[in-house]
Order: sequence, then C-alpha cells, then structure tokens
Amino acid sequence: MPKKLTDDLNERIEAEIARHIEGVGIDALHAALAEIVSRRTLQRRLANLADQKRVFVSGKGPSLRYRQSQIIYARTHEPALVAASPGTEVDIPVSSGGEEIRRYVRQPRQQREPVSYKQSFLEQYTPNSTAYLPESLRAQLHNLGRPATPEVEDAPAGTFARDILNRLLIDLSWASSQLEGNTYSRLDTERLIEYGQAAAGKDALETQMILNHKAAIEYLVRDTEHVGVNPETIIALHAFLSDGLMPDPATCGRLRNRPVEIGGSVYLPVALPQRIEELFGVVIEMADEILDPFEQAFFLMVHLPYLQPFEDVNKRVSRLAANIPFIRHNLSPLSFIDVAAKDYIEALLGIYELNRVELLRDIFVRAYERSCQQYVAVRQQLVPPDAVRLRYRTQLSALVAAIVRSGAKADLAAIRAQVPGAVAEADRERFVALVMEEFRNLHSGNVIRFGLRPLEFAAWQEKNSGKN
Repeated sequence: MPKKLTDDLNERIEAEIARHIEGVGIDALHAALAEIVSRRTLQRRLANLADQKRVFVSGKGPSLRYRQSQIIYARTHEPALVAASPGTEVDIPVSSGGEEIRRYVRQPRQQREPVSYKQSFLEQYTPNSTAYLPESLRAQLHNLGRPATPEVEDAPAGTFARDILNRLLIDLSWASSQLEGNTYSRLDTERLIEYGQAAAGKDALETQMILNHKAAIEYLVRDTEHVGVNPETIIALHAFLSDGLMPDPATCGRLRNRPVEIGGSVYLPVALPQRIEELFGVVIEMADEILDPFEQAFFLMVHLPYLQPFEDVNKRVSRLAANIPFIRHNLSPLSFIDVAAKDYIEALLGIYELNRVELLRDIFVRAYERSCQQYVAVRQQLVPPDAVRLRYRTQLSALVAAIVRSGAKADLAAIRAQVPGAVAEADRERFVALVMEEFRNLHSGNVIRFGLRPLEFAAWQEKNSGKN
C-alpha cells in the first residue's frame, strides 16, 4: 500500500539534509525517512528541490551527496535578523536618528516595505568628500585610538596589534562569534585559543567558528605587507572565516553565484553573479580610496553586509575587515566587546531596509570607545619600545654576533671601539648600554636572535669565563 505523504514532506526532507553539514547520500537519507516516504518518491522530491535550488547536489553515482542550499542555510545556521520587541531589554542610548530606525525595524516584518539592493545608496557616497562619520567625531575617535607612545604610532604597520595579539585573538574571536549566536563563553574561548581545548557540550560548528576567527585575525596582524583594503584580502578573510562552515566547501573564498535571503528582513540582496562581482569591485575600490581609517572601517561595515557578496559569513568578514585600517595605522583595534546582538541586528536592518547609517554609527562609536577602554590596561602593561633600539636594531644584533664570534671580551672598551659609524653621536652611549644589556641577558636559548649557534656561544662563554 502506498505511503500517505505528509503535508510537510519537503520541509522534513530539508531538515534531515540540514543535519548533515558534509552532505548525505540517498541511502542514508531514505533510511532516516523510510517511514514517511518511499525511495522513488524521495528521489522525485529531491530532484524538485534541487531544481528549486532549495537543495545543493554534488558528486555522481555512489558519491552523490545532498546538502542544504545557501538560501536555506542562511535562514537556519545564522541567527535571523529579528529586531527586539519594545521593552524586552534595556536599550542603550542612541541618537534621535538611531531611535527612528529602531522604531521602524521593530515593527512586525509584514508591516515593513520589501526592498531590494539600491545602487544609488553606494553612488551617493564620494570618498573623502562624503562622510558617514562627521569630522569632529573622527577626531574624537583618533584621540581615543592613538597609541600611548609616539614610537608605536610611527612604527611599522601592525606593531600595536602584534603587541596585544594574544588579547585581541580572544576578545575579537569571542565577541564577533557571539554576534552570530555562538554560545562559547569568553573563558571557553580563551581555553580554546590558548590551549586548544574545545568546550564540552558545544556544537563543533561553534568551535570551528572561533578557530576560524583566530586564523583570520592572525592573518591580518602578521601579514601586514600584503593585507590591505583590496579584493584579495577581503576574499582571503572569507576563506578563513568560512572554512568548514559552508554547505558547499567550494564557496569558501568565492563570490556568490546564487540568490540569498536575509532571515527576518524584508531586504532582498542582488542576485545576478555578474552584478555582484562588479559591485564588489566598486565597493572595495571606493573603500580603498578613503583616507581616514575610521571612515574607511565604517564604510566597510556598512557596504559589505549590504551587498552580501558571499553566500554566507558576510557580517563576520565586514567586522574583521573594519580592523584593517586600525591595524595598518597602529590604532586600537575594534573588538566588538559588549556589543549586544540585538543592537547590532537592528542597526543592520536600518542599513538593509532604510539605507540609514545612524544606528550602526551609534553602535560603532560605542563599541570603539569600549574597545579602547579594554586595551588601556594592556597598553600600560606594555614596555614602551626603546627608540634607539628600534633605530639601530640591525647594527645592535650584528655587533653582538661579531663580538661572540671573535671571542672578544664584552666590556665597555671593546664595545665602544666597535660601535658602527651609522650610530649617531647623540645615540652612542645609549647604544653601548643596550649592547651591554644584551650580553647580560645572553644565554644558549636566545642566541638564535643574533644569528648565532649555541656551540658558538658556548665557545665564547668558555673563553671568557672568569674574566671581569
């Protein structure tokens, strides 16, 4: 007797497929659904779902797998952008414009007007002429984010971020993941990043999300020579952040070629792949032209999520991309600590549905102020870099190595006699003191810093033992 098909059969098929992030074959799928559908009917339904792009199919024959399509994935694996109901949580203070946006996006979805991507929103912006952040506000943010010492400000790009990297990895990975609904605590995140210990009872996807953030942040901080506001960097960020989280692994680090929906919003992003690629290029080119790092960061936070250039993980990409200008200018990074998901969601809905930036600007400024407060203590704990050491680090290292290899005694007279001519007269005594300090702290475990082998150091040490 034929099975009586349930009214929600397609939804149940999709739900079963969604349970298998790596995809599922027809045998396993039918085994799970055998009580409600025959194999032949299941195959027909799967073919229809694939035609409707509600299911993604890969492989052939025995290796054929069904995966959740991107449109469904966007609705089920990311928190839907649903605004808070009035009175459910304490609201942070915002501008009058921000309050107007709040009132609009908190209306039921069916009362908000459906909208599509408006290129005019992008075209109305002229880099270094238009400004989402007023000049006075940018000046305030510069004062907050500027390094405590001029040496750091003038140091190579990424110096400050590298100095606080361990703290930044934990803060930004945790806070950004929380905005996606990740339930890892900050302590869980710290244990995972520092010791590789996954939190018990957590979904593997949550662990993967945290580790992806770690890898992406390390890339931004450690590869400053190549990282910038350019298509290669933004696409690389997506590859890092989406690793292991996409239904189709081939979409990692690739612009999307299928439609997506924004759960909880009436906004419909661009669907045509050619237009997505074109607009992505325009957005990044415009962002790269912006001179002020804060305006540049905010522009990326507005227009990357609005375009939705990737099939998923767009918001995460925008949050890390916003840190590129701060890293390159040695400003305090933006960690998104203490940003509530509901505030961030409502701000994005304001961008998507109204093309208004006031609420996101309020959130951005508050988040940056909070981030700077977090790093004040870290800054104070950092030993300010010695200007002479920075200026002559190559000569200093070379002199230490030369003295060790020559077997000479490392005393003041010997060091003064070998001070390189490149060292300015005003810096010579400080340079000599730094060389003496290096020799006081020299041991077999750190001689590699000077290009020396432990055996070379041991021979020098033996020759000079007992000498004063």
